[in-house]
Amino acid sequence: MLVADVQIRLKKGVADPEGKNTKKALELLGFSQVAEVKTSKYFSIHLDTDDEALAKIEVEKMCQSLLANPVINDYSYEFRLLRD
Repeated sequence: MLVADVQIRLKKGVADPEGKNTKKALELLGFSQVAEVKTSKYFSIHLDTDDEALAKIEVEKMCQSLLANPVINDYSYEFRLLRD
């Protein structure tokens, strides 16, 4: 079984209000060294296959059709074997 670790992030230049609000909150809590906070989403998708080529096709389709908005998001993924 393969696991796809997928990260969805905002493209460069797209506003990240959640990141900015988190930075402000951290500063209010006394974390003065925080220069920037960027948000992203992480998905761990377990696939019932050991065929990485097939898994790549499927994960690409998932990202393009549901997980990421191609207008504002970039995405990346890595595969790992799930050990019993």
